Amino acid sequence: MTSPIRVVVADDHPVVRAGIAGLLSGSELIDVVGQAADGAEAVRLVADLRPDVVLMDLQMPVMDGVGATERIVDEHPSTRVLVLTTYESDAQILDAIGAGASGYLLKAAPVPEIVEGIRSVARGDTVLAPSIAAALVARVQRSAAAPKLSVREVEVLGLVAQGSSNPEIARCLFIAEATVKTHLLHAFEKLGVSDRTRAVTLALELGILPLP
Repeated sequence: MTSPIRVVVADDHPVVRAGIAGLLSGSELIDVVGQAADGAEAVRLVADLRPDVVLMDLQMPVMDGVGATERIVDEHPSTRVLVLTTYESDAQILDAIGAGASGYLLKAAPVPEIVEGIRSVARGDTVLAPSIAAALVARVQRSAAAPKLSVREVEVLGLVAQGSSNPEIARCLFIAEATVKTHLLHAFEKLGVSDRTRAVTLALELGILPLP
C-alpha cells in the first residue's frame, strides 16, 4: 500500500488507547484516524471513517470486542479487524477469530511487530502472535485426541456443567431420568472417569464442551 494505512484504535482505557495511538502515529506507514472507548463506538467510527484496519480490544463496556468485530466484518467487509489485547485464553481467541478477526496480537508485543501486523492484515493476511498460534495448535491436538461422545452425551454433560440435576436434565431434554443416567455412564466410560465433576472438567480441557 502506497498511502498510510488508516487505523481506528478501540480500547476502553483512555491512557492505553492514547498510548497505542501515539506509538502508531510515530510510523509513517500508519494514520490513526479515530479512537473508540467501546465496541459500539468502534462500529460507529468504522461507518463514518471507513478505516482499513481496526485495532480491537476484547474487554470493553457497552459492546465487547467480539460483538463489535462481528458487526464490523458483517457491515463493512473492506475493514479488517486486528485484535490487540492482554487476554489469550482459548475461548477468547476462538470467539474473536470466529467473529471474523483477521489477527490476534498481545499488547505486550513490540511496536514494530504491531505495525507489521497491521500491514499484514491490511494486505489480507492473517496474523497470530506465536503464543496464540501455539495455543490454537494445542487445542486442535487435544480435540483430535479426545474421545468421541455422542451428541446426546455432550448435551447431557453440558447441562451437568450448568449445575443441572438428573431430573432437571431429563425434563429439559424430554427423556427419562434413567436415560440420563445411561448417557452419563457411557460418557464416564469414554472419558475414563467415575464422577460428574471430573467428566465435566475433562470435557472442558479436551474441548468437547465449550469453555465458559
